[in-house]
Amino acid sequence: MAQTVFNRYEKKYLMPEKIYEELRYRLKPYMEEDKYGLHTICNIYYDTKDSLLIRRSIEKPKYKEKLRLRSYGIPNLDSHVFLEIKKKYRKVVNKRRIELTLKEAYDYVERGIRPDLEGQILNEIDFFLKRYPLEKSLYLAYDRIALFGKEDNQFRITFDQNIRSRRTFMGLENGDKGKLLLPEHYYLMESKIMGATPLWFTKILSELNLYPTSFSKYGNIYKKEMGEFHFDEMMVHRNENWDELRRREVC
Repeated sequence: MAQTVFNRYEKKYLMPEKIYEELRYRLKPYMEEDKYGLHTICNIYYDTKDSLLIRRSIEKPKYKEKLRLRSYGIPNLDSHVFLEIKKKYRKVVNKRRIELTLKEAYDYVERGIRPDLEGQILNEIDFFLKRYPLEKSLYLAYDRIALFGKEDNQFRITFDQNIRSRRTFMGLENGDKGKLLLPEHYYLMESKIMGATPLWFTKILSELNLYPTSFSKYGNIYKKEMGEFHFDEMMVHRNENWDELRRREVC
């Protein structure tokens, strides 16, 4: 059983396609695209019947946690997937995951049939499952391009597009169709780093008027369903900044 632990700082940035293209151009001297190219990430988020976990997360507590099942591409029941606990405490993201077949993961989370395996991460998932009465809550997929630093390969940037979800037929094996969260031609960038942010990256962000935003995919889908996610209002100030940037470039 493969077990993986990640500890890092993550920041998110939302941008239209024109800014994305300019940013990709400026990142070329410093970063390389990983071997997977554009690929699709598929997730099932587990929650209580009354969406306790995501409602708590939206309230922005110091500590929050989620359980999700993730695949790279559309799996079948024999494909290997990752069962992940994602925790965040004071801006530090801790992600712990185990690798199982899709059938093993369903049996474990939804039927209580524990894999014949041992390990600290499995024990933590055991505790999570005992603490919360979980069920499939949301299917969420997106198309991702990932970059890594040429000098520091632990510094990673991802660009997600076509963020989509559904509340029916939520099995990972049921395809990656869903309702779009954002308008077309918008990208969500995440920077992931264990230490200090490179100065060259900070300079590029400043030149392009890119600033971090609080953006949870699952959280914003939930808020959109509740009528509380207003994309246009969220983007007004940023669009004004980018309009000013374009005026300076023309001058």
